[in-house]
This record gives sequence, C-alpha cells and structure tokens, in this order.
Amino acid sequence: MPSAKEKNDVRQGTLALMVLKTLEALGPLHGYGIARRIEQISEDLLSVNQGTLYPVLLKLEQEGSVASAWGVSENNRKARFYRLTRAGRRQLDAETESWDTTAAIMGRFLAVKAEDFS
Repeated sequence: MPSAKEKNDVRQGTLALMVLKTLEALGPLHGYGIARRIEQISEDLLSVNQGTLYPVLLKLEQEGSVASAWGVSENNRKARFYRLTRAGRRQLDAETESWDTTAAIMGRFLAVKAEDFS
C-alpha cells in the first residue's frame, strides 16, 4: 500500500469508468472538478493527470456517453461542463457489471493456495 504522500496513476482502462461513475454520482462537472473528485474518492491514492483526462472526456463525448456545454466554474472562469447521457448510463451499467465479474474472478485467484491444487 502506498504511503499517504505517494499517489498512483490511474490504471489504463479504468479512467473512463471512473469519469462516468463520478458524473452519475455528482452531476455535471468540469474537467478539473472531475479529476479532483476522483482523487478525493480514492482518498488521494490516485493522481489524475490532466493530459490523460481530457482525451478520455473527448472520447466519451465522441461515443455519446457524455455531453458538454460551456459554463462558469466556482471561481468565475469559463469551463466546459460534462454530463452523463442516457447512452453513458447504459455504458456505465455494462462496464460496472464487467468490473464486478472481473473483480470476483481475480478475488478467487488471489485467494488460491498451493494446497488447493493438490
């Protein structure tokens, strides 16, 4: 387990799911807000790189999973706000089910001991 000061990068393939879940839970947010919420939910164990986040948001928007519109942030700056679409909710449901299955399978493998194969 990393120390309190050490942050891990988000694992490849997980950021899109984290973005979708964050938008489902909190509603429309701008990119910086999404990154901070993901870090906060991970209890600061993850670090979200802006250079990684925005391409994921663009891809999700192109796929129709999120929609965006310009708005004003808390500090009065113009920012693009992202929201989950109906297609995004379906994608989130499907990916959540897939991750639940994967986690259950990995849990079985991590629990196996050598004597289980004798």
